[in-house]
Amino acid sequence: MALLTVFSMAASAQVRNYVGLWGEVGEWSLLPKESKYGGSLGVAGGVGVMYDLQYKHLIFDVGVGANYGMTAYSVTANQDQRLPNQVDLQGDVFDYVYEVRDRKDQYTNLMLQVPIMIGGQWGRFYCMGGVKAGLSLLTTSHTKALLTTYGDYRMFDDFRNMPEYQFFDGLPMEKKTPTNFNFNLDLSAEIGMRLGYIQTMRGYDVRTTKNQYRLALFFDYGLMDLHKANTLESLTVPNVYDAEAAYKTQTMVDNLTTNDVMSTTGFAKAVNNLLVGVKFTVLFELPTPQNCVICRDAYLNLGRPRKGGTKFDQE
Repeated sequence: MALLTVFSMAASAQVRNYVGLWGEVGEWSLLPKESKYGGSLGVAGGVGVMYDLQYKHLIFDVGVGANYGMTAYSVTANQDQRLPNQVDLQGDVFDYVYEVRDRKDQYTNLMLQVPIMIGGQWGRFYCMGGVKAGLSLLTTSHTKALLTTYGDYRMFDDFRNMPEYQFFDGLPMEKKTPTNFNFNLDLSAEIGMRLGYIQTMRGYDVRTTKNQYRLALFFDYGLMDLHKANTLESLTVPNVYDAEAAYKTQTMVDNLTTNDVMSTTGFAKAVNNLLVGVKFTVLFELPTPQNCVICRDAYLNLGRPRKGGTKFDQE
C-alpha cells in the first residue's frame, strides 16, 4: 500500500526526488533465545546508496547497501568434555577430561542489505520506520581458548600436567572457520534531525538548496533466526584413550577440532540480530521537469487576433 501511494504521488508537482548516500556505525550484538549464553558484543558499520521521495511531510526511501561487522561471545565458565572409563597402562580406570577455559568466539559478517523505509519530516525533525532485508555474503568464526587435559581417577587425585600421559596444561587453541548465517529481515527505525538550510516554502525570491543532510539514531532488530543450529560438541575429540600411544605421541590433542559456539548442541532456540548506532545521510535533488503554464498559454494564444483589431498577441 505504501508503494502504491508513493508511485501515485510521483506525478504530483509537489513531489521532490533525491538520490543519496548513507553511512552508519554502531554496536552489533547477537542475542540468543532460551540459552545459557548471554548476548555477544561488537561493532558494525555500513554504507549504501538510496532513492528518496518527498511529498509534503511524507518521505520514502529505498536503497541497497553493504554492512560489515564483528561481534564476540566471551565464555567465562569452564567447559568440560569427558571420555569415561578409560584404562591406562597400569590397568587403572579413569576419565580423560578436556577442560576448555577463557574461550572467546568471534564472528565477522559481510551482509548485503536492501532497506525500505517510510516516515515523515517536520522542520528539522524526522523519523522513519521499515524493514531491511539482509543476505550474508561472507561469514567467518574465530575461536580462541586455553585447553587443559587431565585424568580423573577414582582412587587417586587427578593426574595433571603430565605430558608423558597426555595430560597437558594451558595449551592455546585457535581456529578460523568459514560459516554462514540465515537470510535476515530486520525491523528498522531511525529518528533524527535535518542539518543545514531547511527550505520551508517555494517562490521566486525564496532561497533554494539542492542538497539535504540527516543525522539520526537508529536500531535494527532481527525478526528471524540468524544462526544455523547444529548438534556439534565444543570439541571434536578422539573416541578412546590409547595408552600405548600416550607415551610416544600427542594423539589426544593433535587432531582436535574446535567448533564455534553457535554450532554447538543446545546453544539457543534462536539468535536475533541487534544493531544500534548513528547514521548520516546526504541527499542530492534530481532535476524536475518544468511545466511552464505561461509559455503554454502564450503558444495557444499566438496568432489569435485581438478583439476589434488585426494585430497578433505576442505575449
